Amino acid sequence: MSESGMTMTYSAILRDKDNMKIVRVSFERKTKGGLEVAEGLLPEGVITKHNGFSKEEISKLEEYLRDNSDDIMSRAKVISNPLKWL
Repeated sequence: MSESGMTMTYSAILRDKDNMKIVRVSFERKTKGGLEVAEGLLPEGVITKHNGFSKEEISKLEEYLRDNSDDIMSRAKVISNPLKWL
């Protein structure tokens, strides 16, 4: 996910206030105006905070999260268990 200079990062698997497993996903891009960020949650596949992204871009990011939810959750699971790093 580095089209147009955008990067995506994600957290390890976390627990929300209801003890549900979630992953926080962040999309960032540098522009002449500064850093633009959109933050989302899985497995919901929704963008919860953003600055500098249009409504259309947010819709596409949410679609990307939903379409790639299983893959991102699998990758987050790996970083959630430090023993797998060895």
